[in-house]
Amino acid sequence: MKYTVKSKIVVIARILLGLVFVFSGYVKAVDPLGSTYKIQDYMAAMGLDFFAPIALVIGIGLAAFEFLIGVCLVLGTNLKSTSILAIIMMCFMTPLTLWIAIADPVTDCGCFGDALVISNWQTFWKNIVLLALAILVYKWKEYSPKLFSDRTEWLIAICAGSFSILLSIYCYFNLPIIDFRPYKNGTDIIKAMEVPEGAEEDEFETILVYEKDGEQKEFSLDNYPKDDNTWTFVDSKHKLIKKGFEPPIHDFTMEHPDDGDITEEVLNKKGYTFLMVCYRVEKALTDKRKEINNIYQYAQQNGYDFYCMTATGLETDEMKEFKTEMGYSAEGGYPIVNTDEITLKTIVRSNPGLVLLKDGVVVNKWSNKNMPKFEKPLDQSEMGKVQEPNEWGMVTMSVIGFLAVLAIVFAIDWIISRISGKKK
Repeated sequence: MKYTVKSKIVVIARILLGLVFVFSGYVKAVDPLGSTYKIQDYMAAMGLDFFAPIALVIGIGLAAFEFLIGVCLVLGTNLKSTSILAIIMMCFMTPLTLWIAIADPVTDCGCFGDALVISNWQTFWKNIVLLALAILVYKWKEYSPKLFSDRTEWLIAICAGSFSILLSIYCYFNLPIIDFRPYKNGTDIIKAMEVPEGAEEDEFETILVYEKDGEQKEFSLDNYPKDDNTWTFVDSKHKLIKKGFEPPIHDFTMEHPDDGDITEEVLNKKGYTFLMVCYRVEKALTDKRKEINNIYQYAQQNGYDFYCMTATGLETDEMKEFKTEMGYSAEGGYPIVNTDEITLKTIVRSNPGLVLLKDGVVVNKWSNKNMPKFEKPLDQSEMGKVQEPNEWGMVTMSVIGFLAVLAIVFAIDWIISRISGKKK
């Protein structure tokens, strides 16, 4: 095929569009619970809470759908079907993100997970560009070279979707292979909460609401009817007009039922501290209660602090039931403190999950499925050292794994083609 100007343009367009879809699908796949929480936020904002129980399935499916479209676009396979699917998706997402930008029901669209956070208006304009690229690829699809047989093209699509689903399932049970959140291993929580001197502060505008003849109207401090007695003051409110500096961690608190706010005490304590994170105890898995209780006993024996952090009320029936299921006793149970639910979901993508701190620094995190066994004191063990994961290595390994599967697909297709050719 001779490369014309149109063919060069469409190849560049489909690769750019495909890379965005691949990136968007991949970062969602490595953090399926993050996608679930964001979808639940959308559902709550739109009054569709009855879909919340299947938010995880929707999140995994969306990641696989985006990754599949992206891979097919980058490789130029199933171009007609793929470009149509991309257009349909962008036709749905573009007006949705326009509504989000105007109504502002959520602060972050979540289109790139926690890997890349952009504003709602930036998301909308990004979708306008992607929709234009998708339309261009569809209109000029015949100018894009066909590199694979029809059978191989469908095998590529199946492999891409399957890879994304399997990656999501793995990360769901074993924590994300890449941690984009502010509580990753090696993070000094105290430093991450600091606001530097001279940092830009939030700017607010005061809005005054007055009423006249049954009609309410909003005024600013410069034009409100202070000398007009025909207007009656109704309300005042503050509108954020410019966001100032916000530290990476700004909502980490630990509220003890007896001692009050113990956040600084815990974070400034020298030595090791275990945090068992259960964002809602009524939704927490209890199948690893024996392992968790063993860790608590190990902490007691070695002089380490151990706290359970939850957003569930400490005197609720749900909490009482949780304590019973976990074999908790008032005489020897671990302290339970209250923390914001969103914060807990951000700290670790597991319910429950385990976090180990040393001097306020995140040493390691574990999911419920992979609760560790401790034997030696932590200062004599590798488990007591900060476990900074090789994230680029994990990305490289997953990419190599996917490419290896594609190579096998190409080889099988080539063998089938050779056998079919000989039979003919």
